[in-house]
Amino acid sequence: MNGISQAFDGKKALITYITAGDPDLETTAFLLKLLDERGVDILEVGIPFSDPLADGPVIQQAGQRALKSGTTLKKLLAMLASLKEEVNAPLVLMGYMNSLMAYGLEAFAKDAAEAGVAGVIVPDLPFHQSEELAGQLRSRGVDFILMVTPNSTQERLSAIAEKASGFLYCVSLLGVTGNEEKGNAPVEEYIQRVRSCTKLPLALGFGVGTPERAKAAASVADGVIVGSALISLLEPCGADRKQIEEKATEFIGSLRAAVDSAG
Repeated sequence: MNGISQAFDGKKALITYITAGDPDLETTAFLLKLLDERGVDILEVGIPFSDPLADGPVIQQAGQRALKSGTTLKKLLAMLASLKEEVNAPLVLMGYMNSLMAYGLEAFAKDAAEAGVAGVIVPDLPFHQSEELAGQLRSRGVDFILMVTPNSTQERLSAIAEKASGFLYCVSLLGVTGNEEKGNAPVEEYIQRVRSCTKLPLALGFGVGTPERAKAAASVADGVIVGSALISLLEPCGADRKQIEEKATEFIGSLRAAVDSAG
């Protein structure tokens, strides 16, 4: 399994997000291997949680399906551990503090590292309160990835960038702009502001769900993150692996081509 920095080496990175356990962990393992084979550079995996404040309805519903299937963080980490020798793209876990605290921060960091996890994102953990978890992760070689937003002040951007590693997750305006032409200028300015604070790669996420938007995002950032669009596409497939393979292959191919053309 490769490290996060290699995903951005000489190209724009394509990052996908899926919720673990939707519809079950066996299907999640199949999908992660498929996405890796189809050219995804970083595999972001969501820890299902009952109250995911940073997620929209698509990911909320995926989390509910995953919880109903019996997915737990312990089972998820065991599944990821079984994939260590089969997946090349780095694995990044995204989850909420309640889940990690219930597991135990030191135990989570230890088990995540042993499972081959390369990075962790915790949307509801303020960066100035993150030292305990960040220290546990970094001591085991796991990147602590932080998020920034377009309304972050320059002072806050600098403080977040100082504590982050792996890459910075830049919450994007691209997903809510009605006019792409008007949307690009503020996003470009935003990315320039973030870039002035750090040498870490910058990945744009939230609302990047089409090849056109992926290309626009990749033209200003170092990587793009696609989540809800992929989950929505595959949700009707259930656990039908043939349908999953057909739909995911076509969609990832279109995203890969768009991201590469921006590079």
